[in-house]
Amino acid sequence: MSAASQARKRRSPEDLQIVAFEKGRATSYSACGVPYWISGTVACEDDLISRSPAQHRDNGIDVRTRTEVVAIDLAARTVRAREVDEHGREYDEPFDSLVYATGSVPMRPPIPGIDADGVYGVQTLDDGAALRAELDTGGVRRVVIVGGGYIGLEIAEACQIRGLDVTVIDRSRTPVGTIDPDIGAFITDAVRALGITLVLSEAVVAIETGRDGRPVAVHTDGERRLPADLVVLGLGVCPNTALAQHAGIPLGTSGGIAVDTRMRTHVEGVWAAGDCVESVHRLSGQRVVVALGTHANKQGRVAGINIGGGYATFPGVIGTAVTKVCDLEVARTGLSAAEADVAGYRYVTASVDSTTRAGYYPGAQPIRIKMLAEKRTGRLLGAQIVGREGAAKRIDVLATAIWNEMGVDEILALDLSYAPPFAPVWDPVLIAARKAFDAVEANTQV
Repeated sequence: MSAASQARKRRSPEDLQIVAFEKGRATSYSACGVPYWISGTVACEDDLISRSPAQHRDNGIDVRTRTEVVAIDLAARTVRAREVDEHGREYDEPFDSLVYATGSVPMRPPIPGIDADGVYGVQTLDDGAALRAELDTGGVRRVVIVGGGYIGLEIAEACQIRGLDVTVIDRSRTPVGTIDPDIGAFITDAVRALGITLVLSEAVVAIETGRDGRPVAVHTDGERRLPADLVVLGLGVCPNTALAQHAGIPLGTSGGIAVDTRMRTHVEGVWAAGDCVESVHRLSGQRVVVALGTHANKQGRVAGINIGGGYATFPGVIGTAVTKVCDLEVARTGLSAAEADVAGYRYVTASVDSTTRAGYYPGAQPIRIKMLAEKRTGRLLGAQIVGREGAAKRIDVLATAIWNEMGVDEILALDLSYAPPFAPVWDPVLIAARKAFDAVEANTQV
């Protein structure tokens, strides 16, 4: 819808007809807000919708909800649409330009019971509505979440707020695989302190079902049997490219659809944007798929501007992300240590513990910042933050620094704001940069 809206801004309905197909009920909603609606923090489903289908139609966009595209014929320049109702009417819709923005789908490993009723992915608003509806019945007491990434922990928090018995299983040593283990240890302690059972370094091998076909337990390769009334998959997502592959739209090395900087695929007149496409990581140079709404909206905007006759490009990603588990905030940007190793960088690290405000000021909370800096040059390669209220959004300063290829010595000299209610005299960002600079200097002298 970002692409459709941008194209509409530049070309009138008489000059450009725009048809948008959506399998679900809603358009332009915040999928990232779904866990907070499930928990009750967000009161109403409508609060997550920024622009309804009716509003898009009023803007001259022919939105057809509850309609699934089941095939693309590139030679005929048509899509085959199927209405999602009891009749299932199908028809062909012609196109001159096509925007492929199918997003991603939850990973479902091939294990027994994975497709049972009562096993949920949480990818769309309709997914969230189905999960919340079952939780609202009052018949669920024990929830097992498979995967300790961002969505897994956010759903765990939502269920814990609802008073449920929650277990999270993750095959890694610490939750959130894109965070280095030394920072992940803080997340582990915080999650367990909430009363959430966290099973680490074990993988799920089967979901046991009862006579009614619903989950009764989850089995791990550590020979655990964890009782469950409901299972949520938080194993991450993969690009939803099945239609593209079948139609002959090429994929890239990452498994996402290959696009250029203007969001054009390798097929003339076909564009793609969002979780289904691959992007260039500005630090590693590798093709990556990063499933975040921030990128999806920017990419859709770029595609729409170009379709509408303007010119725009998408410059790549650096992996900035943030989440919250109750009062614990977690953020990262750039490369983790493992990612930097794969990319071939030689680097130093620096970690500091500080407070979000002046230590003497009421409400000061702990914060830990870790930085990775390239040896010799001192260029900032990555940063991670974990802490309490007021900690995580500091990642934006470091994301800006990485985007502009700043060294830790330049970050150390930044004119950051100071007042006791907001930061110590030396902001934790500056303290970490100073320590990283010392590590770079020491390494250079050696």
